[in-house]
Amino acid sequence: MTLTAERHATAPLQNAGVFERTDFPTDTAHEQVTFFQDPATGLKAIVAIHDTTLGPALGGTRFYPYSDEAAALKDVLRLSRGMTYKSAIAGVDLGGGKAVIIGDPATGKSEALLEAYARFVQTLGGRYITAGDVGTNSDDLDVMGRATDYVVGRNTAAGGSGDSAPMTALGVFQGMRAGAQEKWGTPSLAGRVVGVEGVGKVGYQLIKLLLADGASVVATDVNAAALDRVATDFPDVKIASSVIDQELDVYAPCAMGATLTDESVAAITAQVICGAANNQLAHPIVEHDLSDRGITWVPDYVANGGGLIQVAGERLGTSADDVRAQVEKIFATVVQILDVAKRDGILAGAAADAVAEARIAAAK
Repeated sequence: MTLTAERHATAPLQNAGVFERTDFPTDTAHEQVTFFQDPATGLKAIVAIHDTTLGPALGGTRFYPYSDEAAALKDVLRLSRGMTYKSAIAGVDLGGGKAVIIGDPATGKSEALLEAYARFVQTLGGRYITAGDVGTNSDDLDVMGRATDYVVGRNTAAGGSGDSAPMTALGVFQGMRAGAQEKWGTPSLAGRVVGVEGVGKVGYQLIKLLLADGASVVATDVNAAALDRVATDFPDVKIASSVIDQELDVYAPCAMGATLTDESVAAITAQVICGAANNQLAHPIVEHDLSDRGITWVPDYVANGGGLIQVAGERLGTSADDVRAQVEKIFATVVQILDVAKRDGILAGAAADAVAEARIAAAK
């Protein structure tokens, strides 16, 4: 892997570099991958731009303590590709990109570091637009907004549309309703047991929607404070050390990806899987295993597109009511995908990819 070092003249920061698409092995060509670091603040970040056919690449910035740079690179490549497909299937005029900051947000995050990162984003000239993700929130995006024009999802007081977690959760809920209709003939979750894995920003909002619909919820998270909040606010929710192996009707992965593995699929009792986590399948064969067991899986990048729809609307000045209406259409999109899969004898993931790729091909 060859790094072409260059200094960005427009930013007083050091040691940025760019990989061209032929410089690294991957199953899909990325337009640009840029490594940034700023020794003064401890910033180490990677921005991956996968495809800009439909518009500038948009995707959140994930702040996470990766074990090493290789793990961070693998994650950002997968996530950015997923954003291309998510944008296409959501019907927004945006491409796919993603960013990761390597570090622990609990100890390494500072305003100086976020501003340094934002200055790097600015050097990309609008080819990449950032938003929030795991480890970053609207307050962080407000700080980034001091140093770049290319940020969405800021607080309303700073001119943004606010936290995208409620709309992301609404999209997951609509996808789950569609999965329930496919499996049980009704879009209601009333009386169903739903296991929510990860009760951070999105998982918490999803629990609200599920309880309002009459579902029973089992929840887990590695963050004790997040679980304490759920236990306090939703006393009817059962707290467990794990949910994937519980007796469930629906499994909702809302934390990190790759929880659907050869081993976990064999243990799952749920008949519907729909959650907010990206890249839920550890590898593609897992979806075949789910299908063989009669489990309906809602493709992750379809279900979790609500936040993207919100920030895309923010760029265009779309009203909150119109954004919500568009997010609720995720139900119809999932119904269409599951119908195509059944009609053509293919998996739901392949059906979703076909819909997304058709839109990108038409734009090209």
